[in-house]
Amino acid sequence: MEPDSSLPEICLWHPWVLLHQQSQLSQALNGLSDRAKEAKEFLVQLRNMVQQIQENSVEFEACLVAQCDALIDALNRRKAQLLARVNKEHEHKLKVVRDQISHCTVKLRQTTGLMEYCLEVIKENDPSGFLQISDALIRRVHLTEDQWGKGTLTPRMTTDFDLSLDNSPLLQSIHQLDFVQVKVPATPILQLEECCTHNNSATLSWKQPPLSTVPAEGYILELDDGSGGQFREVYVGKETMCTVDGLHFNSTYNARVKAFNKTGVSPYSKTLVLQTSEVDIKKLLAVAWFAFDPGSAHSDIIFSNDNLTVTCSSYDDRVVLGKTGFSKGVHYWELTIDRYDNHPDPAFGVARMDVMKDVMLGKDDKAWAMYVDNNRSWFMHNNSHTNRTEGGITKGATIGVLLDLNRKTLTFFINDEQQGPIAFENVEGLFFPAVSLNRNVQVSPKTLWCNRFFWFQRLYLGSNQIPRAQSTGMEEGGEKD
Repeated sequence: MEPDSSLPEICLWHPWVLLHQQSQLSQALNGLSDRAKEAKEFLVQLRNMVQQIQENSVEFEACLVAQCDALIDALNRRKAQLLARVNKEHEHKLKVVRDQISHCTVKLRQTTGLMEYCLEVIKENDPSGFLQISDALIRRVHLTEDQWGKGTLTPRMTTDFDLSLDNSPLLQSIHQLDFVQVKVPATPILQLEECCTHNNSATLSWKQPPLSTVPAEGYILELDDGSGGQFREVYVGKETMCTVDGLHFNSTYNARVKAFNKTGVSPYSKTLVLQTSEVDIKKLLAVAWFAFDPGSAHSDIIFSNDNLTVTCSSYDDRVVLGKTGFSKGVHYWELTIDRYDNHPDPAFGVARMDVMKDVMLGKDDKAWAMYVDNNRSWFMHNNSHTNRTEGGITKGATIGVLLDLNRKTLTFFINDEQQGPIAFENVEGLFFPAVSLNRNVQVSPKTLWCNRFFWFQRLYLGSNQIPRAQSTGMEEGGEKD
């Protein structure tokens, strides 16, 4: 028996195959219909653009004519002013020459009269009378002659006009006259996929709209205070990405950006809400609180161990700051004396970002410190030394610093024992851990293990329970730029 050649054709016309193909075609048509609809809308947009271009062209031409007419009017006004100056110079020259003509005419008339009188006297036949007046006449003649010799016969004014119009700068400006951008930039767009936070830092990225034709000369990034307060500028420049350090932990910030050029400033972008990280106290117990900051340190400071250890190349005291700053809450950190030779007096404490870096910590009003040698210590702020306390340091000693911004106090410890009374009160603002040392000292932040934290709680909080970050206020801090 021969095979049935109609079988494949029957299979192709099976109902479910037909429905499947119809469904696929229907879906394809729906997609094509959407594209056709978009194309129609796009054509409407293009036709509207043609009309808008024509209207804008007429408006722009009118503006151009008005600007050129204004230049011509300004040139005509300047021309009238310059002609007025020329006419003034003309009248001045004529006046001077006419005054000299009048003066010379009078003088010549007097001279002529004197000459005629002298000639008549000479003709007289009265010798005795002549002798009586001859001396006076001779003096009068000499005097008149001298008067003519004192510049009287020199013109007081030249006929030339000592004025020259320098029109070359204006002609050059006319040749260079061209169109420039006279509009403010378009509103920047914050790129949400590239904006993020890490610990207490926020990175923001933005761009100009794709069809923007007006270039921006720079951008202004603003953040609020993390508590819904007023915005403040945190960056001004040409870059389109910025990382802002030194924010508060566990805070919500609002960010916005605007562009500017010579014409003005664009509207603000949409506001972006950023949430900084919440500090986990248990994590902080197992790591050092901060690393030292090479970017702000004195050039003589030597860093090692991933910026966790510092010493100095100079015999003079040099200052280095920690990278993490604090403005709220309670903060405690420790530093270990890794090397201590020849009994120097390093200083430990807190400082502002702009503290002096080439003197001992506490010499200026930007630092609050305790400096200590092998026998005793002193507190120092703004070069005022107070509270000498017995007890010094050696190699391996531990310096503890307790910054309580809730109570606005600063307290120091040596080997777990409080060193003197509360060192400073009424301290508030943004502070960074700070150390000053010379080449005879090397220090490192000490890891704050659990047993030391329990000791800190019993000493300071009177509790054997590890508090949560919210209750101790230790979550607020930040990294500086």
